[in-house]
Amino acid sequence: MQAELVELSFELAAERCEDLTPLVYARLFRENPEMEALFWRDSNNQVKGEMLSRVVRAILDFVGERLYAATLIQCEVITHEGYDVPPKVFGLFFGTVRDTLRELLAADWSAEMDAAWDKTLTELDFYVTHPDQAETTAPAKVA
Repeated sequence: MQAELVELSFELAAERCEDLTPLVYARLFRENPEMEALFWRDSNNQVKGEMLSRVVRAILDFVGERLYAATLIQCEVITHEGYDVPPKVFGLFFGTVRDTLRELLAADWSAEMDAAWDKTLTELDFYVTHPDQAETTAPAKVA
């Protein structure tokens, strides 16, 4: 049910908005103005759009099959440290996506959708705060 509700929130948003990028980043920068300086090279918003696209795909994988999202998040947390992006920003960004969807969907946002997103954000945060894959991967079985 969690996956279906998170997916539905994206589907409904896609019906209302061709591109979430300006909405998500306007909210991110309004609520975290220090983040805008990190995008100084992105004059045409292509980096923002690509990042959001990857985040949406990762969230959908995470609530679905979990083929790669957890590892991707861990890798990106470490990679972004090189850009002086603290890990907490990932949690903020995932929450910003949720908050943007909630605002866009307005009356179509349900309590069940909110609960599904809360659970998803909590689960995502584990991988944000534990970027060391040795901490989150079960040891291989010895034959």
